[in-house]
Amino acid sequence: MNCDELVELVTAYLDDALDPPARARFDQHLEECDGCENYLQQFRSTVTTLGRIECDDLDPGFRNRLLQAFREFHS
Repeated sequence: MNCDELVELVTAYLDDALDPPARARFDQHLEECDGCENYLQQFRSTVTTLGRIECDDLDPGFRNRLLQAFREFHS
């Protein structure tokens, strides 16, 4: 597995949705790549932080910009 593949699979990894061979390749890559290990930890931290924010707490303009950024990232 390379870094680009890991980035594509990170949400499935965190959701425990990878099949055993893919999870093994993911874990192997993490052992060999400090950059991806850092990326995974930052991603986890971001998910945890965002999970604490209520939608009603976000400024509507900021919410729209955030959603647009996610859409652009996935396109």
